[in-house]
Amino acid sequence: MTTGNINVSVENIFPLIKKFLYSDHEIFLRELISNATDATLKLKHLSNIGEAQVDYGDPMIEIKIDKENNKLHITDQGIGMTAEEVKKYINEVAFSGAEEFLEKYKDSAKDSGIIGHFGLGFYSAFMVADKVEIITKSYKDEPAAHWSCDGSPQYALEKADKKDRGTEIILHINEDSKEFLEDNKIAELLNKYNKFNAIPIKFGTRTETLPKPEDAKEDDPAPTKEVDNIINNTQPAWTKQPADLEDEDYKTFYRELYPMQFEEPLFNIHLNVDYPFNLTGILYFPKLSNDINLQKDKIQLYQNQVFVTDNVEGIVPEFLTMLKGVIDSPDIPLNVSRSYLQADGNVKKISSYITRKVADKLASLFNNNREDFEQKWNDIKIVIEYGMLSEEKFFDKAQKFALYPTVDGDYLTLEELKEKIKDNHTDKDGNTVVLYASNKDIQHSYIAEAKERGYEVLLLDSPIVSHLIQKLETSNEKFTFARVDADSLDNLIKKDEEKISRLSDEEKEKLNTVLEEVVPKEKYTVKLEALDSAASPFVITQPEFMRRMKEMSATGGGGMFGMGNMPEMYNLVVNTNHDLISQIVSTKTKAKQERLIKQSLDLARLSQGLLQGEELTNFIKRSYDMIK
Repeated sequence: MTTGNINVSVENIFPLIKKFLYSDHEIFLRELISNATDATLKLKHLSNIGEAQVDYGDPMIEIKIDKENNKLHITDQGIGMTAEEVKKYINEVAFSGAEEFLEKYKDSAKDSGIIGHFGLGFYSAFMVADKVEIITKSYKDEPAAHWSCDGSPQYALEKADKKDRGTEIILHINEDSKEFLEDNKIAELLNKYNKFNAIPIKFGTRTETLPKPEDAKEDDPAPTKEVDNIINNTQPAWTKQPADLEDEDYKTFYRELYPMQFEEPLFNIHLNVDYPFNLTGILYFPKLSNDINLQKDKIQLYQNQVFVTDNVEGIVPEFLTMLKGVIDSPDIPLNVSRSYLQADGNVKKISSYITRKVADKLASLFNNNREDFEQKWNDIKIVIEYGMLSEEKFFDKAQKFALYPTVDGDYLTLEELKEKIKDNHTDKDGNTVVLYASNKDIQHSYIAEAKERGYEVLLLDSPIVSHLIQKLETSNEKFTFARVDADSLDNLIKKDEEKISRLSDEEKEKLNTVLEEVVPKEKYTVKLEALDSAASPFVITQPEFMRRMKEMSATGGGGMFGMGNMPEMYNLVVNTNHDLISQIVSTKTKAKQERLIKQSLDLARLSQGLLQGEELTNFIKRSYDMIK
């Protein structure tokens, strides 16, 4: 037996490991299984190229709990180590076994799936163990070795009588970490980090029911046998070629990823690239609500089939974090830090690739089956609109498939919309004005009037619509958006002709005086307009600029500072060409004038959903009194 000190650059690395190496102690199991997987894949590779003359067979990794003795065992049937290799790879922390292996075999080992983190990852075992043992036998014809360390820089190394190739790690679990001796806890961690591990992982056994013999009686119980409980799927869908998968395979994998999700995904995007970086994965478009905050952290990031995180911001463009699925890349380290992601060139390339791949898939779906794409639009639009705002390259590509629905249920691309409205919607200054509604019911009267005048009205109801139309206006010359209730139609799309008011200047002044006495100044700015005689007498509008800035401020990323807290202000447009307005002007008694104005104002407020509570109750009572 030999003893010695581990070659570390600080006097005692173990307290640092326990405190700083990982924020979450449960990671130790992931690291040790990753090492076991590396060791097995190394053996497979050496066997394939003829350097290891061994029977590779069907190796597995086994996890065993010895609760009575406070031990946890992780055993593999991989490459193993000689005593000299134990000294080098375990004692000399600065060396990384997997990294050196990759350097040596870099040309032939490119696709062997080795994680490259043998080294410090092993020492994560000391976060949960007072003592760690390694019993290992190399594939080479050399004696087995037994290494042990009690969490100090001192170690012991001696020969062992292990006959089978591979490595067994024995953790003597410390008092604070007894939860890792519970079957349920280990099963939970294996399911979280290793359910798609590349090498089968055995954790205990399970009872399997066998078919009854042909001569069995009806009441005879079906025979059973104990079989290895393999907890992982070693060949998940993303590791296969798209050509080898059917639609049903993608749906089955979705259910495997999200067993509690009962709604089928709308469609999927298979990612598969090996240059200039390596990345595979499958992204799913689920049905998305209009709430952009509820959807995130559903994409799982893996590294060579080992789970890393479900916080993929920085790797996946932010607008795509609302999707679901898996991304697997050996070019992203197991221990992801935000600063690393921001600085790493590969990560930026991955993000750009995913954006392009998603845009191409959406364009393909649109071109191949537009009708189906239109039916799915409302379920996916929030992602597309968010992407158009946040990624310039995606915005450019989205021009071909982003849709703008009308209130009548037609779906138009921007070019189709421009072509359809260019004649009727062009104002006297040559601007094309796009009318839109955000709520068909609340804005029904405004929509109806616009349609009567031959105008097209879009239905844009996502929470980020104000940001989107601002972006579209800055990207298209002489092209503006106005919500149908932002002003009178004559003001929204100003033509050359001017309507003449029925009222004289004197009558207008008289009307203004009485309106000022009745209409609350703090809520309404009164505007007298000579509108069509068929238009409503009182119309409440909310100026487009003010309303849009408030909406942008409320959803973040735009607007003007403090706009979100400003009180609601409205314009009250009074149609001087309506018969009712002439009646109000000519009415002799002030009481009747006030009653007509209040009733008309409340009707206008009712049409906008602004009449509530006590005011609504009083309005209803007053209306009943008028029709008695």
